[in-house]
Formats: sequence, structure tokens, C-alpha cells
Amino acid sequence: MILDLSGVLSEQHTPVDDTVSCSMEQFAVNGGTYPVLSKGDAQIRVEYVKPERLKVTGTCRMVIEIPCGRCLKPVPVEFDLDFEREVESRGSRGASDETDELDENNYIDGYHLDVDRLLYNEILVGWPMKVLCSESCKGICNVCGQNLNEGTCGCEDTGIDPRMSVIRDVFKNFKEV
Repeated sequence: MILDLSGVLSEQHTPVDDTVSCSMEQFAVNGGTYPVLSKGDAQIRVEYVKPERLKVTGTCRMVIEIPCGRCLKPVPVEFDLDFEREVESRGSRGASDETDELDENNYIDGYHLDVDRLLYNEILVGWPMKVLCSESCKGICNVCGQNLNEGTCGCEDTGIDPRMSVIRDVFKNFKEV
């Protein structure tokens, strides 16, 4: 969804306060695509701060399906976006020393604000490091791929990771310590 900023950037500096629908159906990041299960309307407010500076505030609620980091079971993750950004309205980056305190933006182009791109950036900032279906998730068998939460597999226990054998030998040599 594109929001027109001509009123904010005109001589009257009329703030834009609008409810817009999000058209994002999936979220693509790091080579993965994650479906958007539900999305609410975004409340966006754009205000004039001073020449070539705008203040963008907004809220939106979305639920995205992300696979569990251990067993790959799909997990709905809720994103309650609440943001406030001060951005440049034109492409004069680096023209003053004050640009260091401004937020980077790739969602304002001339007199238009791309709401979907803005929400994409906010989701990316809040993206979780690891998603688990439960704290007690057992993961999958590294031999056959069986989800160990659903039952055990018939694979042999491979024991210790061969990469850890050097550390095991160190502890074996120094048992008396």
C-alpha cells in the first residue's frame, strides 16, 4: 500500500493520519518464505518536523508462521509492531551532521510512503533469533529425521559427537583433578 505524502510536504504541512490495509501475504528473509497467517490494519501517522524531516509513527499486528528451530513444526509468531521513526523526506543523505540521528529508510520515495516496506523493516528488526514450539521440544533424529516429540525412532544412539572426542580425551587423562 502506497501512502501519499504530498499534504505533509506541502506548505501547509498537513499531517497524514490514516488506517491502511497491509497487502503482505508472505514474509521473505534469508532465502526462506514464511506465510502471514493474519494481519491487522496499520495505523500510520506522518508529521512534518522541519525541512526534509518527517516523523513516522504507527502500529500494526501480524501473525507469521515460522518453523520451530528444533523439530521444524510450524509455529505462529505474533508481531505487535509499534514504531516511531524520524526520517529524511528527500535523498540528501550526508548533507548535514544531523543525519546520524535519523533512521535509515527505504520506504519513502519522493511524495510516497510504501507501508508494506515499512512494516517489512519493522518485522525484520523484531525477528526472533530462535523459535521453539515448546521449551521441552526434543527436535528431530539426526539419523532418520523422525520428530522425537511424536515418538522415538529405531535408530541407534550414536553417542557423543565425534568432534567432541578431543575434549573427552582431555577429561579422561585428568580424572584425578
